[in-house]
Amino acid sequence: QVQLVESGGGLVQAGGSLRLSCAASGSIFTINDMGWYRQAPGKERELAATITTLGSTNYADSVKGRFTISRDNAKTTVYLQMNSLLTEDTAVYYCYANVRRTRYDGTHDYWGQGTQVIVSS
Repeated sequence: QVQLVESGGGLVQAGGSLRLSCAASGSIFTINDMGWYRQAPGKERELAATITTLGSTNYADSVKGRFTISRDNAKTTVYLQMNSLLTEDTAVYYCYANVRRTRYDGTHDYWGQGTQVIVSS
């Protein structure tokens, strides 16, 4: 089993900041890409940011310049620093990790349970 545990969501005023964390644990051989997706009420889940094992990043246009994704040295925890938050950033944020559980397995995507971010005006 692989578990992704998110933390750091909450309520913040527009213009404020939050930092999300997601720690992966369990039966893991390697983790490839990690990232954050988000789903606003009534909308489909969309990519926010991703990061590779080498540190290459990809951001949705809507968050570029405001959000920063990073990983720890062990490559098992991913962070999302969110600055200059807008009301439209309100969503449930989901962590994901592309994991190889043993050297013989293929890779699979795993998801966290989601953490709520609410940005008030």
